Amino acid sequence: MQDTGKTLPLGTLAKGTRAEITALDENAVKTPLPKGELERRLIEMGFVEGAVVEILHEGFPRRDPIAVRVADHTVALRRAEADAILVRRLDVQKAS
Repeated sequence: MQDTGKTLPLGTLAKGTRAEITALDENAVKTPLPKGELERRLIEMGFVEGAVVEILHEGFPRRDPIAVRVADHTVALRRAEADAILVRRLDVQKAS
């Protein structure tokens, strides 16, 4: 796998994309939760720095929510909440 280097919110990725989590930033999203609560919940679900995630499914018709594989389980997230997860896209290198 090759790291593409650019950091972007998880909520912007398309189905089938794999990425590595670089940080959590709940200040980047609007949430009714108390300060720190969204980050705590994401960490409890396994969204920690260095974890590899993959977008498995997008809802219809507005691509929301998304199903994300993190570690060995699948989690459904609203894209707005997924935007608090900053990732670096991974590309799979094909063998020559």
